[in-house]
Amino acid sequence: MSGDAAGGNRRTVIGVGLFMDDKTPAHDLADAAIGDPTAYLPEKSDWVADQLRAIDAAGDTRAASIQDRSVVVITMRGARSGMLRRVPLMRVEHDGAYLAVASKGGAPENPAWFHNIVKNPDVLVQDGTSQQPLRARMLEEGEERDAWWNRAVEAFPSYADYQTKTDRLIPVFVLEKPAAG
Repeated sequence: MSGDAAGGNRRTVIGVGLFMDDKTPAHDLADAAIGDPTAYLPEKSDWVADQLRAIDAAGDTRAASIQDRSVVVITMRGARSGMLRRVPLMRVEHDGAYLAVASKGGAPENPAWFHNIVKNPDVLVQDGTSQQPLRARMLEEGEERDAWWNRAVEAFPSYADYQTKTDRLIPVFVLEKPAAG
């Protein structure tokens, strides 16, 4: 930890190029770049890899869609590898916050990215051509989750069908600006 001469500003080095001071919360992915596919682990799924290639070529998430609906790209750190991963997810936005819905099409298990966000909640969200660092927070059952779930189903009606296909409550994460400390 170091401080200025008056001792008023404290900064703690938390990683290469990343600092945490009294007003700015640390964010693990604040320096990651848009559109550099070499910075990320390659995607295993062909259709997701195709979407990411289209987005990278255009520099814009509007270059891809799912069922003719908008997507955002979430960049996260892998839970086991520690490497950067990207996944296009449905665009569910409200007042500058986004929702990540771990539906996996109603499968009985969570998608692989679920474990990444649980372990490493700092994410980057690319929406169109802009990118912002956000922090994921899993929503438990209750009014806040219900309101976000309704927004998710409005943005992508298939989510309602996916929930009927599985016994698990589909996890949802609100992606929001980290609270100032």
